[in-house]
Amino acid sequence: MKDKKYFDQHVFVCTNQRPDDSAKGCCYSKGAENILLRLKQEVKKLKTDKKIRINKAGCLGRCSEGIAVVVYPDMQWFLNVQDSDVENIVLCLKNNL
Repeated sequence: MKDKKYFDQHVFVCTNQRPDDSAKGCCYSKGAENILLRLKQEVKKLKTDKKIRINKAGCLGRCSEGIAVVVYPDMQWFLNVQDSDVENIVLCLKNNL
């Protein structure tokens, strides 16, 4: 088996769902799906979609801190991500290519 590098960065967005009465809350109910779609759109706009992959993730263990996004291989975390953060996150990703 050969190792092949498909992407330079892999971005995981927590889209975990918990019951409405969960003390931890969940990223899904805080708008994670919208963040995921926006990240994909912005990456595609910059024509970096062949180097950066945006994916859904299950629980990343940070739901109580707002929408969680983690970037590998850098292990860079973004917490409590809001719609207004998306462009800055993508710029950060592009600068790290």
